[in-house]
Amino acid sequence: MTIARRPIAVLGAVAALGLALTGCVAKSDVAASGRLTVASTADACSVSAGTATSGTLAFDVSNKGDEVTEFYLLAHDGVRIVGEVENVAPGASRTLTVVAQPGEYFTVCKPGMIGAGVGKTAFSVSGEKVAETGGDAAQKQKALTQYASYVKDQVDQLLPAAKTFADAYRGGDDAAAKAQFSTVRAYYERIEPIAEQLGTLDPRLDFRELDAKAEGIDWTGFHRIEKDLWAPAAGAMNSDGTTPANLDWAPSTPAERATFADKLLADLQELYDHVHSDAFVKDLESKGIAGISNGAISLLDEVANGKITGEEDWWSGTDLSDFAANVEGSKMAFSVVREFAESKGSEGKKLVEQIDRGFSALEAELAVHGSLKDGFAAYSTVTETQKRDLTDLLNALAEPLSKLTSTILG
Repeated sequence: MTIARRPIAVLGAVAALGLALTGCVAKSDVAASGRLTVASTADACSVSAGTATSGTLAFDVSNKGDEVTEFYLLAHDGVRIVGEVENVAPGASRTLTVVAQPGEYFTVCKPGMIGAGVGKTAFSVSGEKVAETGGDAAQKQKALTQYASYVKDQVDQLLPAAKTFADAYRGGDDAAAKAQFSTVRAYYERIEPIAEQLGTLDPRLDFRELDAKAEGIDWTGFHRIEKDLWAPAAGAMNSDGTTPANLDWAPSTPAERATFADKLLADLQELYDHVHSDAFVKDLESKGIAGISNGAISLLDEVANGKITGEEDWWSGTDLSDFAANVEGSKMAFSVVREFAESKGSEGKKLVEQIDRGFSALEAELAVHGSLKDGFAAYSTVTETQKRDLTDLLNALAEPLSKLTSTILG
């Protein structure tokens, strides 16, 4: 299946929006010391310097490769997008101009505009904190743009990873497909707050078997493939504990596997097209920053309602990976609105500190069982005591996080 690239017209519109709303300023405001050059090729992203002084920086990006490329300045976590330039055609140049605060960052290019990118390199900014201008409305819009960019980046990485996974499943290489399953799903789990925008797409991608039966819809997507890869034994039960696992189900034939693989990729292509559309940006803007903070809250609810019970990945036992991806997505959504909470006086700052501690404690406990990079232990190996510990930490974080929306709007 061919993976479609973003339409150029849409890219231009989104890129212009991003530049206008991420603290960017006119080229004339950039000091000579704040101008850097970037050369993007098929396998490198060469920045003229790895350090800079805080203030207005301009990255002059030249595409020396054969594909349309993008350039990103990422926050210290290597995920959150501080600024970006998209739709840089081969042989063309574009400039990203940002107000950079002291701290640690990463630079990366993305030739072809999908995947994880190339040449990811540490970039350090020293000096004093710079006062940002533009008022509250501009800062809120900046948060919306950062979150939209994060969602797009996750889907950019999801699509090619899913193609490799689907090809392995279609071809009967179950060992490879099993090894890739949790990694591919993590991209989707991080952005689940946007699922309500997707209409019937989310059920097609992510419904569990019993949910699909209850809704009377065809069962497709990740979990349909999961059950093929981890076929239940005779006499096994479904996640409700009462429905026989093999009721109205049989392992897919090679032809059926090809159908499910193609359907997954077609639905993910639809997701990709949606998050790179004007409609997606407008929907985020209509919900405002409350939509982002509510997304942070909803992801923890997702953990509580499925992952902590072991019902989500019932066949594979990879629930801890979904758990961790939901927590990462929640933390990302929180990070782009935390400034608004901190600006609400001592109570806002206290709330942010509580949320920070909650994330740190929950992440530390998850790390006992593995990581998204290296893999997690099967959920069946987690003891009841460990599940209670995770639940307690989840509840301890959910309590202050539940106050986030009312605080930033207060």
